[in-house]
Amino acid sequence: MRKIVAVLIVVAALLPVAALAAAWQPTRPVEFVVAAGAGGGSDIFARTVQSIVVKYKLMPQPIVVLNKGGGSGAEGFVYVKSAAGDPHKMVFGTNNEWMLPLVAKVGWKYDELTPVAAMAFDEFLLWTRPNAPWKSAAEYVAAAKKRPGEIRMGGSQSKDTDETLTRMIEKAVGIKLMYIPFKSGGEAAVQLSGEHIDSNVNNPAENVGQWKGGKGTPLCVFSKSRLPAGPKVTATMGWSDIPTCKEQGIPIEEYKMPRDVFMPGGVPEGALAFYAQMFKKVSETPEWADYIAKTSQTGQYMGPAELKAFIKADEERGRQLFQEQGWLVK
Repeated sequence: MRKIVAVLIVVAALLPVAALAAAWQPTRPVEFVVAAGAGGGSDIFARTVQSIVVKYKLMPQPIVVLNKGGGSGAEGFVYVKSAAGDPHKMVFGTNNEWMLPLVAKVGWKYDELTPVAAMAFDEFLLWTRPNAPWKSAAEYVAAAKKRPGEIRMGGSQSKDTDETLTRMIEKAVGIKLMYIPFKSGGEAAVQLSGEHIDSNVNNPAENVGQWKGGKGTPLCVFSKSRLPAGPKVTATMGWSDIPTCKEQGIPIEEYKMPRDVFMPGGVPEGALAFYAQMFKKVSETPEWADYIAKTSQTGQYMGPAELKAFIKADEERGRQLFQEQGWLVK
């Protein structure tokens, strides 16, 4: 009898983590907390995931979506951080989870939440007004060198994703731009179409309407390679026709923002494995592929370990730039 018990103990110890995790299931409604307001990119991201989970019955409990976007998303991250150990709450956001604590006094540190998955990445492009005197990114840079601090670059918020990229451009090519912050990337796109600014660094979805309407035009994309081929957006151009910024002489190989999910700290390993597997299944559905196409994002799934490594490297790059800009909070 003792031998049988000993064998059972050894077998249990050798069971893969995934097999143990399969036994975990949520026992009450799960909160999808959105670290942004209703209607924005993070909100659409969370609600798309919710609809796919429900359609394919990937979870035995209902999902409640809550928008907590105050303080550039700080409200949502603090709310989930305060629920330490609770596997029924998670926050949907972007790189604000680890970048915001570097430049603002907020109620969490990036390693106090548990990375679950990244499911898509927003690419970033340099956009300008169609009647601008420059017709390429190289000409834009040349003009900026002749007019230091005069060319107006719009973006979403201060010391956030758009201004970070703007300062990276300045450093990479030795120019000075006039950065003008707006409440959102959508507002920056409207300001560009009205010719109140000369350029912005929006993702595809935020500027595609202006591009289609002839009120904005892309100069280059901050990606290692050109965007995938697809239908034409205008009569003559599609996403794959846009050159990379590196091709145009701006030595920034890549700049992109993840759409990601975090749980509170101290959650059970089984719960983390359950949700990571669930999000992976979501990313493999035709509905998710349709969402990626409609929002002009790049579909790329990262599980907990890969996302954690990505965050560490990205946080270190951000810290260095913010130190140079004098943005780091003390």
